[in-house]
Amino acid sequence: MKLLKEFKEFAVKGNVVDLATAVIIGGAFGKIVSSLVADIIMPLVGLFTGGSNFSGWKIILRPEIKDAAGAVTKAALSLNAGAFIQNIVDFLIIAASVFLMVKILLKVKSRFQREEEKKEEIKAEPEPSAEAKILTEIRDILKNK
Repeated sequence: MKLLKEFKEFAVKGNVVDLATAVIIGGAFGKIVSSLVADIIMPLVGLFTGGSNFSGWKIILRPEIKDAAGAVTKAALSLNAGAFIQNIVDFLIIAASVFLMVKILLKVKSRFQREEEKKEEIKAEPEPSAEAKILTEIRDILKNK
């Protein structure tokens, strides 16, 4: 029972829930960025590099071997350099996106913290001491005479 209780406390802590949320959102964000790279950026890069498609770039180490009927008996062995380049571009865009998102969130967070601190400063003005209150009353009486 104690182990179950400890697990429950661990699972409902804010950090675990935040981490799970971040993983789910990160997975969806990764798909969006991969689509951005594969469907928008890489075709533009291919346009500027003469219409070539990066994903098709391969370095063939061993060509495929066919039998007399033309059926492939051994598949070609190749280094898929284009897929590797595309993954590098994916990573760079994801890293830049996350960097910008964190930078914006930190800026927004610090702005809200400054506003909260100002509100707390206004609320936290100390109550004048008894002597200060008496002196204020005396001043006000003398002003009125």
